[in-house]
Amino acid sequence: QVQLVESGGGLVEAGGSLRLSCAVSGRTISSAAMGWFRQVPGKEREFVAAITWSGSRTSYIDSVKGRFTISRDNAKNTVYLQMNSLKFEDTAVYYCNLGSWGHRGYGPNDYWGQGTQVTVSS
Repeated sequence: QVQLVESGGGLVEAGGSLRLSCAVSGRTISSAAMGWFRQVPGKEREFVAAITWSGSRTSYIDSVKGRFTISRDNAKNTVYLQMNSLKFEDTAVYYCNLGSWGHRGYGPNDYWGQGTQVTVSS
């Protein structure tokens, strides 16, 4: 059974930083693309960032470019999201996903974690 467990969320002031982790068990991530998504109440879950299996390519939504960095450690079966210069509008539940990477970029599969809350105070 594949399980994804996010951690590292919390309350931070605007301008601060957090580092999210997503530990995967039940299968290796070394051949999978990985992604981060976020969701606020009443809105659809939105894509935030993704990384290819090798880490050679990454993708971000425009609103986090230059502030967030996705990375992975295949030996630890873990993917990370370093979030700097956090803004109030980054407040959300953040989810990681084990997916795939095609000619259109990242495609999520049905492997999701339980989420970790990130709250940025203004």
